[in-house]
Amino acid sequence: MTDAVIDAVTDTQSSAHVAPAFADGAESSAASPILEQARQQAAADNLPYAGSVSPHDAWSLVQSGEAVLIDVRTAEERKFVGHVPETKHVAWMTGLSLSRNPRFVKELEAKAGKNDVVLLLCRSGKRSAAAAEAAAKGGFTNVFNILEGFEGDLDELQRRGAFNGWRNAGLPWIQD
Repeated sequence: MTDAVIDAVTDTQSSAHVAPAFADGAESSAASPILEQARQQAAADNLPYAGSVSPHDAWSLVQSGEAVLIDVRTAEERKFVGHVPETKHVAWMTGLSLSRNPRFVKELEAKAGKNDVVLLLCRSGKRSAAAAEAAAKGGFTNVFNILEGFEGDLDELQRRGAFNGWRNAGLPWIQD
């Protein structure tokens, strides 16, 4: 064998040896302590998706280019309540009756790859958790819920935005 052939065979064997470890998107979680911690907590909690992250951690992942943020609220919520700039939108529920979007996973596939790190954001973190479960069942291997959502949890007066959530954390958002 010539040196060129030996090098080519060695390169192929090395690639074949390394590739399976990354085939399921594991390189994404290994690159980020935030995602690794979220995965560990998800396993401890028996979550059916990769995990959950705080709004600050989500913004850090988006800013570093490690993740894509998908807003799963309705188009009306985005328009009238506000949204994170430069995010993609795939509604988990639609219409006044908030019916589940039967095309959610298919529409998500059009916005992000199944092995991409995908962060889902809704109003309070509840719909995005359900959407994350559906995405995981649909083959998304690195889908995470953003805890607290865009507006946060209800306070003692049944109002949102008073003590947690994306907006309350002072993270970037705009309103149409």
